[in-house]
Amino acid sequence: MLKMGELVLKGLNRARFEQRLLDCVKRRTAPFGSFSLRSVQSTVYVEPEDSAADLASAFDACGRVFGLAAICRAFVAEKTLEDIAEKALLLPALGAARSFKVEARRADKRFRLTSPQIMNEIGGMILERMPHLAVDVHKPDVTVWVEIRELGAYVHTSPTPGAGGLPAGMSGKGALLLSGGIDSPVAGWRMARRGLELMPVHFFSYPYTSLEAKDKVLALARILAGWCGRMNLCVVPFTAVQEAIRRGGPQDLFTLLMRRSMCRMSEAIARANGCGALVTGESLGQVASQTMEAMAVTGNACSLPIFRPLVGMDKEEVSGQARRIGTFETSILPYEDCCTVFTPKHPKTKPKLDEILRAEAAVDLAALEAEALENLEWIEVR
Repeated sequence: MLKMGELVLKGLNRARFEQRLLDCVKRRTAPFGSFSLRSVQSTVYVEPEDSAADLASAFDACGRVFGLAAICRAFVAEKTLEDIAEKALLLPALGAARSFKVEARRADKRFRLTSPQIMNEIGGMILERMPHLAVDVHKPDVTVWVEIRELGAYVHTSPTPGAGGLPAGMSGKGALLLSGGIDSPVAGWRMARRGLELMPVHFFSYPYTSLEAKDKVLALARILAGWCGRMNLCVVPFTAVQEAIRRGGPQDLFTLLMRRSMCRMSEAIARANGCGALVTGESLGQVASQTMEAMAVTGNACSLPIFRPLVGMDKEEVSGQARRIGTFETSILPYEDCCTVFTPKHPKTKPKLDEILRAEAAVDLAALEAEALENLEWIEVR
């Protein structure tokens, strides 16, 4: 049972959100067997159609579908107290518990008993069969949930929190500037959770960055795909651009000139592929290129909006989220990305736009950026 999240608050367009959610669940469960899907009363019911279906793996996959507030595995019972109690006794958690309580919800008002009556009756029947248990309504080891719905009675233990947010793709498409660090995968995940379809863009500076570094980024994209669905990773050859900036630009402005070039090229790639925004992992004040003044001159390089979902988070918060979504261990592998190449010892933290524009005019990156955009590498990520 997959309980819908905030999409239930939508108005006349709610049906579109629900259909997108069903499509996502269907794709995620397909590798694990044949399942029937029904959406009733703000809940998606996922039922295996044969014994060969891998329900445990399908359940885990649904836990990474955006748009769900909670998920649970439930026994389906007939709408009789006897069958509901029989199914409750099959819950594995009860066997190892010392205390329990029953919670009931009667969505089908035609059922003859009220929710409190269902709780009392089922609780008593469980105690008769499992006398080692005690009732604890405040801090039970196990809560047995009974939901009386139109399609049947459902019995389960406490739901598992879902991924939350909105179904993938409901908020359009964005280009994620994906480095090999901790921040950008988390930024992508947070925007995907808001319904944004991601197109990762990675700037690769071989031989200054290794093939292992590129593989690391591909591994991060695969982890994100486990949450966001399949996507196409765009790899931009960035070596010539970085070398030109190093030769012709002021050292203290190197990182800013590099990031502005990334923004220009990312915008061109984004517009050519139906993206309406760029997504970065910037956090205010984290490094010299992420001061308010630095982010202002960087954002000036393109006209698409730049989403910075980590802007108010510190490194500990971002690292914690990276661990939860599964990207942290890959992000800390010791392979550098292009942002760490030629890093100046004393970068400028309060740049002025006019000095940035003068430095860019001296370097003249247009031809090199155009050449890089003609030699993009696309990798399908599943």
